[in-house]
Amino acid sequence: MIERILPPEVASAEAFDDREAVALFPEEEAVVARAVDKRRREFATARGCARRALAVLGLPPVPIVPGERGAPAWPAGVVGSMTHCDGYRASAVAREERVRTVGLDAEPNEPLPDGVLEAIATPPERAWLQRRDGDRSGVCWDRLLFSAKESIYKAWFPLTRRWLNFEEAVVTPDPEAGTFSSRLLVPGPVVDGRALTGFTGRWIVSRGLVATAITVPSRPGPPR
Repeated sequence: MIERILPPEVASAEAFDDREAVALFPEEEAVVARAVDKRRREFATARGCARRALAVLGLPPVPIVPGERGAPAWPAGVVGSMTHCDGYRASAVAREERVRTVGLDAEPNEPLPDGVLEAIATPPERAWLQRRDGDRSGVCWDRLLFSAKESIYKAWFPLTRRWLNFEEAVVTPDPEAGTFSSRLLVPGPVVDGRALTGFTGRWIVSRGLVATAITVPSRPGPPR
């Protein structure tokens, strides 16, 4: 599923359950040593997905432990993202020389719990959602908005090492194209000599899930 919204230079792997037996490295075992079984299984399956994706790049399996603010610590020269929700785990990775950052998120295609939308949506986003009232596409647009913002943060943090609040980016989905754009309301990072003012991404709804992905390709050479 997830490969349909990622470019060819990004390798990915996914799982819809935790049946695969994944051997954890000691560093990873330490992270989940006191975790409940559900947390341990989803953690292990996500690492299994990450190792399968790394193998597509021709890279060996390595421990992937949470780093600063919980972001996965990838091998040198690799960028990537992981996500997990009920019934789904996935990872996407790329070589840094080709891609500067990846943001990936998956959620159940269900309405957000009460109170969440008010906490994460800006006035323009709430107005956009109101215009989708009565939509019969089967897409839970509020959940898509939430997923897009999660992907934005996952793409943002490796470039900045800074927090980004939900209200600091405005997301506009394109229902027909299966894409979304976002406008940053705070100064963005400089990537390959260019100031980043927003992100663009893609989304998909399949198998009861909504998934979003952002990829920022590298641009070698001086800016034009």
